[in-house]
Amino acid sequence: MPKFLRPVALALATTLALTGCGAEVTSRGGQKDAAGGHYPVTVENCGVKKTYDKAPQRVVTNDVGITEIMFALGLEDHMAGYVMPDDKGDLTSVPWKGGYRKTKWLSKEGINKELVLDARADLVFAGWNYGFNEGDGFTPADLQKVGIGSYLLSESCRNGQGKARGVMAPLDALYTDLRNLGRMFDVEDRAGSLIARFRKQVAEAQAKALKGADRPRVFLYDDGQDKPLTSGAYAGPHDIITKAGGDHIMKDLKDSWTTVGWETVVERDPEVIVINNYGDTGADQKRRFLKSYPPLANVSAVKNDRIVVLDYADLVESPRNPAAIASLATELRNFES
Repeated sequence: MPKFLRPVALALATTLALTGCGAEVTSRGGQKDAAGGHYPVTVENCGVKKTYDKAPQRVVTNDVGITEIMFALGLEDHMAGYVMPDDKGDLTSVPWKGGYRKTKWLSKEGINKELVLDARADLVFAGWNYGFNEGDGFTPADLQKVGIGSYLLSESCRNGQGKARGVMAPLDALYTDLRNLGRMFDVEDRAGSLIARFRKQVAEAQAKALKGADRPRVFLYDDGQDKPLTSGAYAGPHDIITKAGGDHIMKDLKDSWTTVGWETVVERDPEVIVINNYGDTGADQKRRFLKSYPPLANVSAVKNDRIVVLDYADLVESPRNPAAIASLATELRNFES
């Protein structure tokens, strides 16, 4: 997990049956409100069921991917604002730039209880290590005590093994959150259309992706010199790499963002390295480190200079994930041509 998220790290609420590969949503019968939506609505998020009698009106989101999920669903009018550091790239050219223009940037520092109380939030959309963290006293339980609801990013659900995160494939987590929010805010058609478009985009990229023996071994490098921070099977890069035609060398790690030893990277000999570009240590500095770090000198990706850069918002759970798959698929094919 990137530096901004480590020290700081959501529960939403149609009965939703979580499985290892996604979720199904069904509606609980209720009165139709003035806006035309069926309420009450119950959803299950990270194993917790919550019921809503109406759509939240003052949502505070934490970080770029979570914020853009709301924008992609056209829910900026339901937001009190967002929290995000200013190292997440150019926000003026993204498809959701209108959402950024309309919505208040509450803080470039970490999210906390005082901030969301000041914003008069009725829901916080964040995640474990995407804003929520026991050590900071900022958790769904802490918010519940002061009357504020919460929704956990599905990528961050805890899987029951210590503090490891993730219970489903990364794209399934994205689609689950879109379906849940679609139900909660009475924009099911919008959510369904978005999911269908994303599935089509991913399928088209997969159809052109490398296959079989041509699939290169790929390592995701987030940050870290003593030990690299990388992605396991439950963070966005796993599906991005795999569906783009790569063989994710850390696919056996049943976690989302986690650290490994350099000896494991060397042993698995990635043929391509994907750099997560964000923060004070940018992609150029990370590339220089990888190229100059002696233990990596004979790793195929370093030796052959096969290093790809994707932005942070491409790699965390976000509506940018499908486009990132298409982009990486092209890069991997180019290496083979």
